[in-house]
Amino acid sequence: MPISLRSSSVLALVAVSTLTLAACNGGANRPRLAYEERPVELLYNTGYERLQRSRWADAVDYFQEVERQHPYSEWSRRAILMQIYAYYQNGNYEESIAAADRFIQLFPGSPSAAYAFYMRATCHFEQIVDVGRDQGRAEQALAALRDVARRYPGSSYATDAVVKIDLVNDQLAGKEMSIGRYYQRANQPLAAIGRYRAVVDNEAFQRTSHTPEALYRLVEVYLGLGLKDEATRNGAVLGYNYPGSPWYSEAYALLTEEGVRPETEPTARRESWLQRIIPG
Repeated sequence: MPISLRSSSVLALVAVSTLTLAACNGGANRPRLAYEERPVELLYNTGYERLQRSRWADAVDYFQEVERQHPYSEWSRRAILMQIYAYYQNGNYEESIAAADRFIQLFPGSPSAAYAFYMRATCHFEQIVDVGRDQGRAEQALAALRDVARRYPGSSYATDAVVKIDLVNDQLAGKEMSIGRYYQRANQPLAAIGRYRAVVDNEAFQRTSHTPEALYRLVEVYLGLGLKDEATRNGAVLGYNYPGSPWYSEAYALLTEEGVRPETEPTARRESWLQRIIPG
């Protein structure tokens, strides 16, 4: 039976009243919209209106109702995308990831799947913690961002993903440096060397801001072990790649105090060494 304009207005009023009550109660205890068959356009447009007013939780309620009453429809597809966005804006990253996963599972061939993959990666990225804590989320973000760059090369999503990948690598390299410094202070030089070398030898980390310090710390630790040749070699790599860096100035001072200087060997040999450490 067609729904009259008056009936539609009543439905809209009921829906608004329901969400007003929900907003007053707030949080996880907010009652969900009671199931009542409504025109899909009304549900979707009301959700979209809440979205425009930054009433994220209310918008999710309406979009979930669209999905519940009209599963596998075009409206449902759009509603899941809107839930991804609303959850993200509200800081509900796990819920946004779950909605993105659901969209990918239900509509893997949709052109909008790129957005779902991207938002899933972004939600992981937004939850990265400081280098003093476990970096499991950073690893998840890195894997998800690489997936976006691989699946959708040349897209704006891939372009942003590549930028974020560099930021995540900088974070992970920073974690290696933090652990390396801890081992160095704890007089565990071999463990410290392992962490610093992880930064220097990992191609993804070599482009981060931590590489000059990692090379300097290697100079520092090797000198402490009496391994002047290794210290000098790392000092040469530091000076060749970062001649203006304050870390090179510090390394140069340490080496000259020990009566040695960074290598001044023929360029070919030095470049051969560099290719093994810092390609390109």
